[in-house]
Amino acid sequence: MTDATRILELRAELDQHNYRYHVLDEPSIPDAEYDRLFRELKALEADHPNLITPDSPTQRVGNAALSAFTQVRHEIPMLSLGNAFEEVDLREFDRRVTEGLDLPTGDLFGSGAAIHYSCEPKLDGLAVSLLYQDGALVRGATRGDGTTGEDISVNVRTIRNVPLKLHGSGWPPVLEVRGEVFMSKAGFERLNASQMEVGGKTFANPRNAAAGSLRQLDSKITASRPLEFCCYGIGQVTQDIATTHTGNLEQLKQWGMPISRELKVAENIEQCLEYYHDIGARRTQLPYEIDGVVFKVNSLAAQRELGFRAREPRWAIAHKFPAMEELTELLDVEFQVGRTGAVTPVARLKPVKVAGVTVANATLHNMDEVARLGLMIGDTVIIRRAGDVIPQVMQVVTERRPENARLVHVPETCPVCGSHVERTQLIKRSKGKQTVSEGAVYRCVGRLACGAQLKQAIIHFVSRRAMDIDGLGEKSVEQLVDEGLVSSPADLYTLQFDDVVKLEGFAEVSSNNLLKAIEDSKRPSLARFIYALGIPDVGEETAKVLARSLGSLQRVSEALPQVLTYLPDVGLEVAFEIHSFFEDPHNRTVIQQLLERGLQLQEEGEVHPEYAASTTLAGMIAKLDISSVGPTGAEKLVAKLGSLNAIIAADGIDLRQALNTRQAEAVREYFKQPHHAETARAVEAQLQAFGMHWASEKKAVEGLPLAGQTWVLTGSLEQMSRDEAKQKLEALGAKVSGSVSAKTHTVVAGPGAGSKLAKASELGIKVLDEEQFLKFLASM
Repeated sequence: MTDATRILELRAELDQHNYRYHVLDEPSIPDAEYDRLFRELKALEADHPNLITPDSPTQRVGNAALSAFTQVRHEIPMLSLGNAFEEVDLREFDRRVTEGLDLPTGDLFGSGAAIHYSCEPKLDGLAVSLLYQDGALVRGATRGDGTTGEDISVNVRTIRNVPLKLHGSGWPPVLEVRGEVFMSKAGFERLNASQMEVGGKTFANPRNAAAGSLRQLDSKITASRPLEFCCYGIGQVTQDIATTHTGNLEQLKQWGMPISRELKVAENIEQCLEYYHDIGARRTQLPYEIDGVVFKVNSLAAQRELGFRAREPRWAIAHKFPAMEELTELLDVEFQVGRTGAVTPVARLKPVKVAGVTVANATLHNMDEVARLGLMIGDTVIIRRAGDVIPQVMQVVTERRPENARLVHVPETCPVCGSHVERTQLIKRSKGKQTVSEGAVYRCVGRLACGAQLKQAIIHFVSRRAMDIDGLGEKSVEQLVDEGLVSSPADLYTLQFDDVVKLEGFAEVSSNNLLKAIEDSKRPSLARFIYALGIPDVGEETAKVLARSLGSLQRVSEALPQVLTYLPDVGLEVAFEIHSFFEDPHNRTVIQQLLERGLQLQEEGEVHPEYAASTTLAGMIAKLDISSVGPTGAEKLVAKLGSLNAIIAADGIDLRQALNTRQAEAVREYFKQPHHAETARAVEAQLQAFGMHWASEKKAVEGLPLAGQTWVLTGSLEQMSRDEAKQKLEALGAKVSGSVSAKTHTVVAGPGAGSKLAKASELGIKVLDEEQFLKFLASM
């Protein structure tokens, strides 16, 4: 086979894989194989530059930057759509269509003629036109003012799912495809994360990111952005394709054009409304942003009969969702105190309706976010609300800033207890040094003497995933604290009937039920109890790791930071947080009181066999903060001197027989400091006590079938709860994660699965529906 033939073969194969991946959502090869084929084609074209054609899959990388975009006049104007905001608006649209087509509208004795409408989500992106001549992409243009747009040909060629040459055959000699360029939610998050890493500009929302990316003068920048295209119709065309709008789109799909997977045909206006409510309910779960639904008369003959108004077609309408973003005024910034004492700014807003809900408050996260926004009290701000997500301040409209705008200041004392508020410090530990910098969080130092921290600590302690004390909601906890009946979680277990019954909302039955729930909570698993303690940075997963690995509360509470880092997913910073929590005298007292008042921890035992005799002396030396000494140097040191005591006592001559001069000097200087030698000996002693020491007895490990695998649950499950599914997977050894990555082994997707399912498809990860998942569990 000649190189020229192989080039043609590779192009055809890659085009087909692009079509299956982007249009059909049915990838037939893994990403690695696609990359291999792409590299082979690129290498062959580099050897034969005369064979490179504009429609080759390699020609999506972008060209030299343009000085400006040229203008393009649309042969057929790209008109905007009329809008419907209420159900009555959509019904009025249907009435106008019916009358425009001179169809019977119905009366008391009949429903009249029903019109079929195409239904598809209104993507929140940038409208573009793609012009194909003899099946080849020759031009891309923005909508612009509807009559004149900008030539973005070099940029649209970089979008992965835009076919550079149409598939199959039978396409018209001239075909203008119209659609939306957009960015998925996952792609938007990745882009902003990468922008932050390099100190670049972040984008307010996916639409702005898509528009900004597509209008780059340097197409190499566009090529690096995760843009996608979705076709929603055609403009100029030299011959008819189908008799319906959906027929056109289905044919375009056969020619390689991506169309909406949510495309449907409604047989009447009632089905249109059902579609609108259904997709509205699933809106936040979709992998992309939408701001409404587009309904079009499906018959092309009927569209031609209805025609156009001055600026919009009479046969189409956009039924908008309630706005997710609105402008309002920042009236003040107040500060709330959380469970760990974090003093968090909260925006108090002039009430405004966002996505159908009146919003008066919004999160500001921390003072670094206030500074990033450049926020001042009195500013006009853009508020965003999506689904059940807490409203956020997205942007300040600085041109509307009043002269009397005020800076936002952190209070010097806690707004709840009056204790001092201090800025946290970030301690970064690395080889031989410790770097201290200011953190983003301000914290009240009042601890449990602060009513807000005490209330939040107890609310966390009794929550469903912690001690699961039913009947103790936020209001009840606040009453218990305010009445002086509870000053620590341990006090819950001293409550009597007379204490509870006098609280607002409690009577004899509810008081007895609460006391029974408190009594029933006295036998928690070790993992639940550790999570309930509210250790900073220790969530459910870390609590499970601690319980499973070390096996007892005593070992967890005694563990040194250096020992904790032997456990999976426990870094040095978290290890120091855990150690510091159990070193605190107040925390030790509360834990002791809890045990004295009847708590009996379940599932306690020995150190997990996986960690028995799991350490090495060289590994332990490498974990110490000895400058210049990594794993290789540590192994040489141990091979020469044999024991920790010998290494501590070694002089320069002994050390230089194992290491270079710089390393030897670093080891000698390190252990000359008594606290370093004491720490190292304490770590070794604890490894011995826990049975993790290299000289300890090695125990056989019974492997779990899913050990080492990461699974993700998304969507709703109908035959079991997500928690039940998670427990079953963890019992089989799997780690259950909340996000999809290249390390994910399998995704379980129930109805309503959104961006996680899309990302799994993008990465070629195995996906099971609920029925397949249940069969899998039954086979274990």
